[in-house]
Amino acid sequence: MPFYHKLGKIPHKRHTIFKKPDGSLYREQLFGTIGFDGMSTNSYHEQHPTQVKKILGSKDVTPKIAVDTNLKSYKFHGFKTIPQPDYLDSRITVLHNADVNIILAAPTESSKDYFYKNADADELLFIHKGKGKLRTHLGNLDFGYGDYLLIPRGIIYKIDFETEDNRLFIVESRRPIYTPKRYRNHFGQLLEHAPFCERDLRQPYELETNNEKGDFLIKVKKENQLFDMVYASHPFDVVGYDGYNYPYAFSIHDFEPITGRIHQPPPVHQTFETDAFVVCSFCPRLFDYHPESIPAPYNHSNIDSDEVLYYVDGDFMSRNDIEAGHISLHPAGIPHGPHPGAVERSIGQTKTEELAVMVDTFKPLKITKEGMAIADDSYHKSWLEDNH
Repeated sequence: MPFYHKLGKIPHKRHTIFKKPDGSLYREQLFGTIGFDGMSTNSYHEQHPTQVKKILGSKDVTPKIAVDTNLKSYKFHGFKTIPQPDYLDSRITVLHNADVNIILAAPTESSKDYFYKNADADELLFIHKGKGKLRTHLGNLDFGYGDYLLIPRGIIYKIDFETEDNRLFIVESRRPIYTPKRYRNHFGQLLEHAPFCERDLRQPYELETNNEKGDFLIKVKKENQLFDMVYASHPFDVVGYDGYNYPYAFSIHDFEPITGRIHQPPPVHQTFETDAFVVCSFCPRLFDYHPESIPAPYNHSNIDSDEVLYYVDGDFMSRNDIEAGHISLHPAGIPHGPHPGAVERSIGQTKTEELAVMVDTFKPLKITKEGMAIADDSYHKSWLEDNH
């Protein structure tokens, strides 16, 4: 849950006269979610933010489903997705349900000719490779390896990369993405037992204020359609804002793992939540310190949720033949656990250097055609002991 943030210049009171140096008015916009009950920000613009000149058309970006009902474990080779110059063109939806799209992207160039706004979904971008700057109408954020970028729905943004080899793991959520409520008190402050705190959340620090008129293309995603909308003024014309609804960054390297004498369950790794899925961060940590502990995870049944694990870096001690960029899918309804030999290998180990992002969904995931193009169709047999 973000906390109060103020950037630029704003009037003393909301919804009051706020004049430019020439005596004309700045234009106020309440930028909020969930009607008037969710988080919101009051922003002040050089121009009216409502000036649409024309709509050029739309493009259907509905995920193409290959496997609609799935009860089979899969492994996907994420780095087999082909890099594309354009950010939006490079986004490949691998897994999908009504609440979430799990997307891979490998853009080689910065956003140039357009701005982008997702009108349907919050976006959580995990930066696996690359560095640069996220530029938004509510300010800018620098990013690099291991950063989560939380971009609330409706934010207008561009991405400037300093690198060509960029790999992003993206969670697109139709539900608002928050920090876990069990880590917060009733005021919203992160508690002492939380694995991160407010000082770890990086807020926008740099506000671009453009007062230009002309033709400005904003690609707006709405109901699986990507609309090309031309506005009459530059969307980055905000002179100031305050509130709770803005993009922010959090580095996975600032997550402080919770450990114990025996193996801790996955919820101790939780980093973000919605009412439809959770996101967890598996980070380098000391293993369990009971003298007879088994550091490897125990077998468990996914009865109510599909588990997706995106492998980032390090040695994944519970899995065989796993590399950076791989994605595993363990569907609801069947048990899964460490590969044969992993339990024995883990005994006596004192720490792990693994780095991974997990998404557990409460509705079954469908596999797209693009996902099947990078799938290992034999992964479900990798628990057979005679295969090892």
